[in-house]
Amino acid sequence: MCYCDIYSNLCYYICIIYYKSYICVRKVIYIFMKNAKPSKAEIILAAAKELFWKHGFKRVSIEEICAKAVISKMTFYRFYSNKTELAKAVFDGAVKEGNDNFKQILNSSVSPDEKIKKIILLKFEGTNNISQEFLMDFYSSKEPELNNYVIQKTEEVWQNVIQDFRLAQQQGIFRNDFKPEIILYMAQRVIEILNDPKVLKLYDNPQDIIMEVANLFMYGIAPHK
Repeated sequence: MCYCDIYSNLCYYICIIYYKSYICVRKVIYIFMKNAKPSKAEIILAAAKELFWKHGFKRVSIEEICAKAVISKMTFYRFYSNKTELAKAVFDGAVKEGNDNFKQILNSSVSPDEKIKKIILLKFEGTNNISQEFLMDFYSSKEPELNNYVIQKTEEVWQNVIQDFRLAQQQGIFRNDFKPEIILYMAQRVIEILNDPKVLKLYDNPQDIIMEVANLFMYGIAPHK
């Protein structure tokens, strides 16, 4: 065997060893990530989300969040300067999760009818266990900083949703003869509806109102058969 063959074989075995080592490292990282404990920031977010969903923003104190997360106030302030900043983070997380799930449905291979059903179910799951206090505090907040933030982020999200709806129109999921911009207008009106005592009396909870509007809207923009 010549030196060239020896060198080639050596390079080959080095590559094999490197590749196997790489795969092992990837597996170790995957297992570690899968079994890794949530960070303190994630624990605080989860505790705050549960409490905000149930009691709203105003009624929940930092002390209650700390007790739920089993952390000290000192640890809380290491991650969040105040309750409003934490509320923004909770809101951002919920919006991102909902938007990601929405895009996943639109990009799935199921039929248009099935996509509409999944979108409505997604809306239901997104509002499940949310209290009226939460909806009022976040969407009708008298705190300018939080209120302005929610309005700004909601408009940004809806602009992206409008683009997604245009794409869905091209794919035949929704009717081509409706203006996606009407979605943003209707979303803003839903907030007003949730503040109307007469409408609230018609339903057991705010989720039922949201689902009513979602069903009327989604099936109203479905392709005609």
